[in-house]
Amino acid sequence: MFPDFLKALALGILSPVTRVLVKRRVHPNVLTTLGFLVTLGAALAFFLGRVRLGGFIVLAAGAFDILDGKVARETGLASKFGSFYDSTLDRISELVIYASLLSVYLESPYPWVVYVTFAAAGGALMVSYTRARAEALGIPCKIGLMQRPERVVGLGVGAMLGIEALVVVLSLLAVLSTFTAVERIFAVYGVARAVPLDGPIPAERLAGRKPHTVSERD
Repeated sequence: MFPDFLKALALGILSPVTRVLVKRRVHPNVLTTLGFLVTLGAALAFFLGRVRLGGFIVLAAGAFDILDGKVARETGLASKFGSFYDSTLDRISELVIYASLLSVYLESPYPWVVYVTFAAAGGALMVSYTRARAEALGIPCKIGLMQRPERVVGLGVGAMLGIEALVVVLSLLAVLSTFTAVERIFAVYGVARAVPLDGPIPAERLAGRKPHTVSERD
């Protein structure tokens, strides 16, 4: 969803930090862990009602999402466990953030947003799950508008704009994440329809699909 120039801009801003981390041979799993701890700080801020501060910390934690993958590639330390560890903490991080947002809206003039938050959390998990299951079957599945970077930026910016703006963002996340999950289901159907469970995917159906790499997010 993000234009390439925005991705390039983010990488450019973080490139001095990346160079230092690569030079010092900081392990990418350490960065993944630090990013998770920063996310816990964002959750605490939301729980305490500091919504704008929480949004800022969410964006700071998102920087670690970029750094760990970049450092993994440039140091040659990318690994299957690193990919698994990264994805696992990503899921836990999102659940923690959404859970902390429940406390924000339970005590707000918008208690109905609790249900929207549940829907956004469920949609986010289904986006990740559909990709994970597809790739377990050997089918690349990275399509969709609302992947993790978009969700992180949306939550961070929305929270920084205040509780009312975050209501709009959560509503969009709920709808677009669910749409992305459904889109992936149809995409996998198009590739895997009528293929036996233990049978190979026809090569022509996989044509043009970019293979998964260990540093990519959902």
